[in-house]
Amino acid sequence: MVVTKKKAIRKARKGETVRQVAAVPFRLDVDGGLEVMLVTSRETKRFIVPKGWPMKGKSGRKAATIEAEQEAGVVGKTLKEPAGNYSYWKRLSTRFVRVNVVVYLLEVSEELANWQEKKKRQRAWLTPADAALLIDEPDLATLVTSLKGPAAS
Repeated sequence: MVVTKKKAIRKARKGETVRQVAAVPFRLDVDGGLEVMLVTSRETKRFIVPKGWPMKGKSGRKAATIEAEQEAGVVGKTLKEPAGNYSYWKRLSTRFVRVNVVVYLLEVSEELANWQEKKKRQRAWLTPADAALLIDEPDLATLVTSLKGPAAS
């Protein structure tokens, strides 16, 4: 299903750009303010957004939607146009590679009680400003801070 980490590593060794897709799950609070969901990474427990490798036969938007369900246990409507992108250094077993991530907003309609990675991750709803304080990747923190909900954009 996934285009594989191995293919990404081969691309990185050749100096090619490595790409991922991500979803920023969001909802509006009772006052109409935007909230975003972060999840913890499996190994380091840092706060991140659900993301993964492109999937063969699936658009970036669809792959981001699948990642959000698997990693954060949320389902909803992923907006057609990307919200932006960011880059980060991904730790592989023997090296670091630069990864460019295309980010899509996912309007959450349901939070699942059980999901694929529930035992491996925690999730949290936060204001964009609070979320940005918890995110280690500076480009992602900037992107999250600048987010606007669909009604405001």
